Amino acid sequence: MRKNEPWLVEFYAPWCEYCKTLDLIWYEVAAELKSQGSYVNVGKMDSTVYTDAVTEFNIHGYPSVIFIKGDKYFHYNGQKTKDAILEFTNRVSGPFVRALSSAQLFQHVLSRHQLFFLYVGGRSPLKGKFYKVASEFIIYNYFFSATVDVLPQTIVLQDIPSVAVFKDGSYHIYDELRDGNLSSWVDRERFPRYFLIDSFSLYQMGERTKLVAVAVVDEKKPSAESIRYKNLVEKVAREYRDQYSMSFQFGYVEGNDYINGVIMDELPMPFLIVMNMSIDGYYLPGSTIETIDDLFQFLNSILTGRSELLGGNGFLRQIKRLYYRATSAVKMSFASAPFGTCFLISLPLFVIGFIVMGICTAERVDDETADDGARPAVTHRKRAALKHSEDKKKD
Repeated sequence: MRKNEPWLVEFYAPWCEYCKTLDLIWYEVAAELKSQGSYVNVGKMDSTVYTDAVTEFNIHGYPSVIFIKGDKYFHYNGQKTKDAILEFTNRVSGPFVRALSSAQLFQHVLSRHQLFFLYVGGRSPLKGKFYKVASEFIIYNYFFSATVDVLPQTIVLQDIPSVAVFKDGSYHIYDELRDGNLSSWVDRERFPRYFLIDSFSLYQMGERTKLVAVAVVDEKKPSAESIRYKNLVEKVAREYRDQYSMSFQFGYVEGNDYINGVIMDELPMPFLIVMNMSIDGYYLPGSTIETIDDLFQFLNSILTGRSELLGGNGFLRQIKRLYYRATSAVKMSFASAPFGTCFLISLPLFVIGFIVMGICTAERVDDETADDGARPAVTHRKRAALKHSEDKKKD
C-alpha cells in the first residue's frame, strides 16, 4: 500500500471450504494476468493470522477478493470464476473513466461490452458528477467519455453535454428532471432490462430501490409453461420500459433453491414472484398469470399498494430464517451422508440423555449413615463434644 502498487488479494481462512475451492481458480487468475503483462500483483492473506486486515478492509466473509491500490480498495461481489474476476480486475485497475478518441474505438467498445455508460461533451458540472459516479460504480460497469464527432450519426443527442447508457442493443439519455440525481439513475440502469439473474445479482440488488420481477423456471426440464412465463416477463421488460423500468428489474431464475431460502417455503416451478431484496419481502400473484394483461394487473396492484407484501426482516422472521437454514442444512447433509448425519445428531442427544439419567438415578446419602461419607470430621467433633459434656455432668 505504501508503494502504491496495485494488488489483487484473496483474504481467506484455513477452515473455509469455499476458500479451498477457489485455490485453483486463484492461481489461474494470477497466471493469466502475468501472461497478459499486467502490472497487477496477485496474492492471498490468512485473515486468521493478520486480523487487523479484517477491520481495515471491512471483511465480513470468506473468501473476500479485494483490489487494493494505495489508500483505495474495491470489494469484488461477483461470481468466483476466472473470467469474472479477470474482468473485474481489468475494470478497476484502469482509470475510472476511459477516453474514446476515435470512432473505431467507440465501435470496439460497443461490440465488446453489453452495457456501459458514456459521457459526451467537454468540461462541465455534469462531467464532474459523471466522474464521481464512475468511481462509485466502477466495480460493476465500464464508464467512457467521448466528443460528439466520435459517435456515429445514428446516435442523436438533444443536448451537449449528455450522459447515455448503452445496453440491450439501444441507448437511453439521462434526464435530470425525469430521472433524478445521476447516481440513482446509474444504479437503476446498471443491469440489462431482462437477463438471467443469479444469487450474486440478487445480492447486489439488496441495496437498490427497484423491485425484482422474476420468472422462476426449470431450465434443465423446460416446459411450455416455463417458456410462456419467460416470454411474458421479457415482453414487459423490453416493450414497456417507459412504464415500468423506474420501479422494476426484470429477469428469470434457473431453479427455485435460492428463492425458497428467501421466502422460506417451497415455490413451485414455473412461477412468477416479485421481490423486494432490501427487506427480504416478496409479492405473489393472487391467480395464475395467463396473459400480458394479467401481468400488468399484478404489477400495477403492487405499485398501488393493493397487493400484500409478504416476508420481511423483522425479529420473528429472522428467527424463523435461522431455523429454516438450519433444517435445510440438516436435510442436505442427510441426503449426501445419511449415516454420518445421524451419528452427528444422535451423539449430543446421547450424551445429554446419559447425564440426565445419571442425575435422576443418583441415590441420596443420609447424614446419619455418613460416618465414612461426606462429612466424617463434623460427625467426630459432635461425638467428642457430647462425650465431654456427659463427663462434666458426672463430675
